[in-house]
Amino acid sequence: MNIHSILRSAESASALDRPADRAADTVDRVVGGGTLASALRGSWLGHPVHPLLIFLPLGSWMTAVLFDLGFRDRTTARRLLGIGLAATPPTAWAGWADFPLLNREQRRVGLLHAIVNGAGIVLFALAYRAHRKERHRRATVLTVVGLLVVSIGGALGGHLSYAQGAGVHRFQAPHHAGDLVAYARGHAA
Repeated sequence: MNIHSILRSAESASALDRPADRAADTVDRVVGGGTLASALRGSWLGHPVHPLLIFLPLGSWMTAVLFDLGFRDRTTARRLLGIGLAATPPTAWAGWADFPLLNREQRRVGLLHAIVNGAGIVLFALAYRAHRKERHRRATVLTVVGLLVVSIGGALGGHLSYAQGAGVHRFQAPHHAGDLVAYARGHAA
């Protein structure tokens, strides 16, 4: 069994349908289909915002490991963990804004992507706290495990985009029509 087969198996996890539908309805009520939704989805940029934003938290967390293990600079490692945590809410909001546009199989993978990344974020928050309490070995372990967890979440996100085509061609339609077409497709599922 290769990694693609493992990732594809998430598409058939029908137990996720009810929570995924509730999450999509909640996001739809909060974000809606107006200006906020368009801004979070990247209509103004002509490109989805979520994949662009992931580089700040992920880069910060990866660099934290470098400063922790490579340079033994615990203060910089802690600060980088904090930067990554501070960059997480807008990154997550942009990802959730896309969620109501997804079809059933995409929502299953998207929900797993969010859950796994949420677990990784908790690990980074615990690592940040461990550094503050000068439990540096614990912080290092939590950071490394956090990176492994968000790598799994990233693989799910990549599968959602590349294999399932979530958001693909959405911004090739004139002006904001792409959001409307994708939104209609997501609600037809």
